[in-house]
Amino acid sequence: MILDQILGIYDRLSETEKKVASYVLEKPDDVIHYSITEFSKIVQVSETSIFRFVRKLGFDGYQDFKIELTKQISGMRASEEYSESETLNEYIAEIKSLVERLGRTLDEKALDKVSDLIISSRKVIFFGVGLSSVAAEYGSLLLSVLGIPAFCYNDPHMQVTVATGLNEHDLVISVSHSGNIRDTVKSTQVARDVGAKTVAITAGINSPLSKVAEITLYSPVARFEKYEFLRGNLGEIAVVEIVFRMVLNKIFASKKKHLEELSQVLKPKKYEGGEE
Repeated sequence: MILDQILGIYDRLSETEKKVASYVLEKPDDVIHYSITEFSKIVQVSETSIFRFVRKLGFDGYQDFKIELTKQISGMRASEEYSESETLNEYIAEIKSLVERLGRTLDEKALDKVSDLIISSRKVIFFGVGLSSVAAEYGSLLLSVLGIPAFCYNDPHMQVTVATGLNEHDLVISVSHSGNIRDTVKSTQVARDVGAKTVAITAGINSPLSKVAEITLYSPVARFEKYEFLRGNLGEIAVVEIVFRMVLNKIFASKKKHLEELSQVLKPKKYEGGEE
């Protein structure tokens, strides 16, 4: 989808190209009616800048871009910036849309391969900084529940230090919504250089992170926000949850005793319920 793709590469566009991208995200219904000359005057950038922008999206020219955009936006609500007038129902609809788009972004074969790598690896290391570290830590906790040695590191220096001690028996799963965070990319590259298997969970299409990882699981792109730090990471958390479920499905029979024992160990941690 064009709007998803624009969101996926937005952080790697030039400032001029971001002006074009922002307008398309906010007013796609208007763009389909403009010639490239009209569009350049409205956005106040050169026609060359618009041409470069559509080429980055994989189109040969502006006309091809408009034709495909016209097909895709029929009945679609455009991505919007944060608005103080949003209602609870709109928040819920946005999250529902994010989850539904998982079907478009995730590749089942890639998911299957990642779940196999997790099961066969000596240990699984999650890398993530900032908000992405939340999804990374969630992944390490879920796998730990299954008795799989899993660890999370959110400090860039620790990531590199840990990465240098890995080998071909280990797996690194790096989480970054944009896929454009230097520290995460560097840590992933170090892990790959020493022979560890590498997986990226990101919404950044053809991002630096996706290029250094052997396998990329694409999460749904968060809606456009002027301030990057306001973009949520629910998409990455959802991907982590799906990966966990696939692993659980494959090893449930062999882990049933472990799960039952874990349940008994954790039972004293909870308050007793009321009278039956």
